[in-house]
Amino acid sequence: MTDERAIKHRRVLEYLTRRELKALVLSRRCNFSWYTGGAHNYVGTACDVGNSWLLVDGDGARVLTSNIEATRLREEELSETGIEVVAFDYADAAGRHQAFSKAIGDRPAAADAPVGGLDLPAVDGEFDRLRWTLTSWEIDRYRTLCTDVVACVEGVARAARVGRSENELAGDLAAALRSRGCVPWVLLVAADERLERHRHPLPTDKRVERCAMLATCAERHGLISACTRIVAFGAMPAELGRKHQAVAAVDTALITSTRVGATLGAIFAEAQEAYAAAGFEEQWTMHHQGGSCGYLPREVKAGPGEPTVVLADQAFAWNPSIAGTKSEDTILCRESGPEVLAEPTDWPTVVGQWKDRTLTRPAILLA
Repeated sequence: MTDERAIKHRRVLEYLTRRELKALVLSRRCNFSWYTGGAHNYVGTACDVGNSWLLVDGDGARVLTSNIEATRLREEELSETGIEVVAFDYADAAGRHQAFSKAIGDRPAAADAPVGGLDLPAVDGEFDRLRWTLTSWEIDRYRTLCTDVVACVEGVARAARVGRSENELAGDLAAALRSRGCVPWVLLVAADERLERHRHPLPTDKRVERCAMLATCAERHGLISACTRIVAFGAMPAELGRKHQAVAAVDTALITSTRVGATLGAIFAEAQEAYAAAGFEEQWTMHHQGGSCGYLPREVKAGPGEPTVVLADQAFAWNPSIAGTKSEDTILCRESGPEVLAEPTDWPTVVGQWKDRTLTRPAILLA
């Protein structure tokens, strides 16, 4: 068992002890990837629950899966983990049930998602917290992931041209991400007035005339990086420049308020205050402001009075927006304060200012 997995196994055992359980069955993608250090148990990328099950108990972990998935898991996903793969015939319902019954026995167990044919209670919300504090190995992987995601988004934005469609830009970004082993969970592109009108602009056939926004949440080894960049063609409209300076100030408020022990509600209140100070008091009501992340695009979203407390070595992605512009990157909260996990490449920047705090944030690229 690697040092990283030993830490995670210890967290699971402590959870089992508190809940008077002896075993857990994990099939949600986020939990499977978290415990295994980045392995994937799914085929369809749109699913939350995979098609292979990780059984964790006091002795370690094993995977139960059909003969369809077993070879790939043994040879690729889990080849360096030492985790045993137990296979059953995909068409043999009785064999599947027997494999689970043998693995669990009569021990008290719980599951993070329903398992067909088994009556297992669900884990509670406390289990999710096991993922929130990242190990040093995860932090290293996260920095590399964020560096690659920023490079992909900025590279595609720099290459964008007037006349290209949102779908074409989305295809370019998806290709760039996949070429680096990143799977886009979220991929948004907006051109011109669609950037003004829609906070979640799924790409369309609309062609770029004046500006374009590219945004993604992209996953590798289970971890998810969020990033948004905007490119404008021709002179920067004065109002757009004013809005982006304001959104950079809100982003500065959010990021610099992300301190160990702060509540998400208190951080959200700082953002509300920053919106109002910039003259855009109602804009926070048009879109959520982001929150903690890691093995999900957002673990807990900030909101008025949200009591969830920030932990050391926990990841966050804030995404303040004002109609026509947005600012978003992935950060890590350290004991010493917040750290942006990947700085812009040769992208222009703007200084966001909130109270006595300043922070360099990505500007709108003028092409």
